[in-house]
Amino acid sequence: MKTFQVLKLLTLAGIAPFIAAPSFAQDSYFYGGAGAGKSRTNLDDAGVTSTVIAPGPVVSGVSRDAKDNAYKVFLGYQFNPYVGMEIGYFHFGQFSWNATTVPAGNLHGQVRLQGGNLDLVGTLPITDKFSGLARVGVQMARTRDVFTGSGAAVVTNPTPSQREADVKVGVGLQYAFSPNFMMRTELERFRINDAVGHHPNVNLYSVSFVVPFGRSPAPAMHAAAAVYEPPAMPAPVAPVAEVAPTPVAVIVPAPPPPAPAPVRRVTYSAQSLFSFDRAVLRPQGKVALDGFAQELRDTRYSHVTVEGYTDRLGTEAYNDKLSQERADVVKAYLVESGHIDGSQITAVGKGESSPVTQAQDCTGKVATARLIACLQPDRRVEIAVAGTQK
Repeated sequence: MKTFQVLKLLTLAGIAPFIAAPSFAQDSYFYGGAGAGKSRTNLDDAGVTSTVIAPGPVVSGVSRDAKDNAYKVFLGYQFNPYVGMEIGYFHFGQFSWNATTVPAGNLHGQVRLQGGNLDLVGTLPITDKFSGLARVGVQMARTRDVFTGSGAAVVTNPTPSQREADVKVGVGLQYAFSPNFMMRTELERFRINDAVGHHPNVNLYSVSFVVPFGRSPAPAMHAAAAVYEPPAMPAPVAPVAEVAPTPVAVIVPAPPPPAPAPVRRVTYSAQSLFSFDRAVLRPQGKVALDGFAQELRDTRYSHVTVEGYTDRLGTEAYNDKLSQERADVVKAYLVESGHIDGSQITAVGKGESSPVTQAQDCTGKVATARLIACLQPDRRVEIAVAGTQK
């Protein structure tokens, strides 16, 4: 038990600095889960038999049951959409075999395995709902063996046991039914000590359910209606009267400069166009931009400016880069799909420089679900069109 207590303390010490530090992503949360499946081992049955019985007999045959039902439970913290950490408990069930020897003897062996693990889990988003998983970590497994022999198979140690830390790795897939419920299917490999001097592998094939704690989607932000402002009419110029009868040169004032083209501005929430923390247009984002491009066909415009904005979470350099990438993607789509002249469109990333929200309304620095939802209006793409309606 002391070994498991030490593992727990080391786990808490390792994860605490990451929990206390402010997150640089907009999607961090705690989660818990449980899984069940099958465990399978490649125990060297003949080698173990030769080890646990007294010298003399030779193994002549082995029958084995190298798989059993297994389960696991775990708690984790997702630092950002790509990296998380988990602490868990696993139970692999029981493996058994029977061996016969020459001279005549029989050995029956059972191995029970359970333990705890600490993993670093990497997540690679594939679509809005599917993600790939990869993990690497350390596990502390407890192995308990029971051996019974008859005839020439005399057991030297009937109940050996061993606790030992070793590595584990795994891969899998994750599907998010909603922000608060996900399912995983995984293959994990554990390297264990069989308590008699060998280090076989145990594979765990499992299906798990994951439940985030307190995670909620940011509210959707609808595109603001475009506002058209008519140009100001120039003040009338009074005619200059002629003085008669003496001819007088009449100075005609220069015509006033033409009024600047009115600017039409449309705002889209970043969530309506892009997946979280990405600069790839979502299908519904493409539909919205297709409608905007159709409207431009009925407009005499001189220039279009696409401006990307982020909220204040994350570093300034990262936010500048993300806002520029999103503005570039919107421009490219309008040019390629909307058949708009690329020379008439400018894409600008303005990062966190022009927030819509007020500092006193959205307080805090740690990216909690409440703060992320409050700052949603700041994450947007604005399109300004200088021109007039036909």
